[in-house]
Amino acid sequence: MTKVRNDLFDARLGLDRGRSKLCESTWYLMKCLLFLTPLPVPSAIKRWVLRWFGAQVGRGVVIKPRVNIHFPWKLSIGDHTWIGEEVSILNFEPVKIGAHCCISQRVFLCGGNHDYRVPDMRYRNRPITINDGVWIGAQAFVAADVTIGREAVIMVGSVVTRNQPIQMVCSGNPCVPLKPRWQELQDQDKQETATVQCEVKTGQGWGLLPHIPEQQVLEHMPL
Repeated sequence: MTKVRNDLFDARLGLDRGRSKLCESTWYLMKCLLFLTPLPVPSAIKRWVLRWFGAQVGRGVVIKPRVNIHFPWKLSIGDHTWIGEEVSILNFEPVKIGAHCCISQRVFLCGGNHDYRVPDMRYRNRPITINDGVWIGAQAFVAADVTIGREAVIMVGSVVTRNQPIQMVCSGNPCVPLKPRWQELQDQDKQETATVQCEVKTGQGWGLLPHIPEQQVLEHMPL
């Protein structure tokens, strides 16, 4: 017999839908007609519709076909950001995407969650923040309560469950930072590594103990 009681789940707990049922139903209809369709509806029309439903959408935002947005009134997208085909944005809590970002095909931004620690599996939703200049590779998963730092790169298929630092290439399950994004930062990192290695070899590194003759060590050892 399981402790889990899905029959006790209450969708009203832990979720503020933010709009009336009529508004949400109207949005669902518009989403099916203009956003989930495979037809290439112009991004200008999609931007206008999203703003009409309360989203904050910047200039030059490109939205490809089959994009699934749950609550536009809880969505913010900065200038000149690209949203690729079949991206899913489950924004039960606010999702903020910065300017000049690239959200590639089939990325899942999942702001929804359940509390597995209680039998009724109540909601435990959290926001997602993607800062300016971020590229999230195809089919990556970004969990609730995650912030991705400015100009970071999340590689294909990664599972992002924790915050990621700025200007780093990050990958894996779980996703971790691997190396700097920009070449000048990589060169700087190599320069610093080479300097440290040189100091260690010459005995000039901080924290290195001076050479003590073996006889002095033996004289001061407790019997």
